[in-house]
Amino acid sequence: MTEIEIKTADGVQVIRFLRAEKKNAFTGPMYAAMSQALEAAATDDAIAVHVFIGSGGVFSAGNDINDFLQRAQATAAGNAGGIPTPSLDFIRRLPKVTKPMIAAVDGLAIGVGATMLLHCDLVYAAPSASLRMPFLDLGLVQEAGSSITAPARMGYPRAFEMICLGEPFGAERALQAGLINAIVPAEQLEATAMAAAKRLAAKPRQALMTSRRLLRQNFPDLGAMIDAEAAAYQTLMVSPEAREAFMAFLEKRPPDFAKARRDG
Repeated sequence: MTEIEIKTADGVQVIRFLRAEKKNAFTGPMYAAMSQALEAAATDDAIAVHVFIGSGGVFSAGNDINDFLQRAQATAAGNAGGIPTPSLDFIRRLPKVTKPMIAAVDGLAIGVGATMLLHCDLVYAAPSASLRMPFLDLGLVQEAGSSITAPARMGYPRAFEMICLGEPFGAERALQAGLINAIVPAEQLEATAMAAAKRLAAKPRQALMTSRRLLRQNFPDLGAMIDAEAAAYQTLMVSPEAREAFMAFLEKRPPDFAKARRDG
């Protein structure tokens, strides 16, 4: 079954996640499909705007757990590939996108499902939206350049709360923090995002892209930060604490990080 649906109409490329039975958790092929869509659109004059939409009442639960475990095993075995190419390619591509990106968030937006929103220009959310970055609780660090984009978007105290404390931000809190533009009834969410996308697509293209580029010049070192985060992420993936976090997840028990540190 196709897990990413890509359709283009009226200058808008819609990238829809269709893995609702797995809470739209991203797999390698899904990352690759999104990267290819963004890359192809860069030189396609028929596309002016990208829109990301989930399905089944969920935006995305982030990385697929099986993909992550395979990645950790590869890293432990000394595979230089470590972080798989599809996911890191997608993350590296986000700050390079030159055309506006819009997200329609219904339900969970976890991990990369949340950090990718920090690269979007407009984010609309249903009242059920819940954004969470649980990297530290998994013995890992944040990714997708969120070390820069999160404090820039919502200030250091709230960024620390979300990333280090692991606090989930519901729709109202996300709106107050500047993570989303508006809270929209679930039944109007997609239509609202599409209406904004079509408004942007109808504007002068070069002026739109130039204005966006000028607005985003506050992030000149974003690519370097993504690489630094990825290197730290890969190192921590084989740490005793990360192993304990994922064993606890699979065994459906609370993690014991103190024991992991003693045994490690």
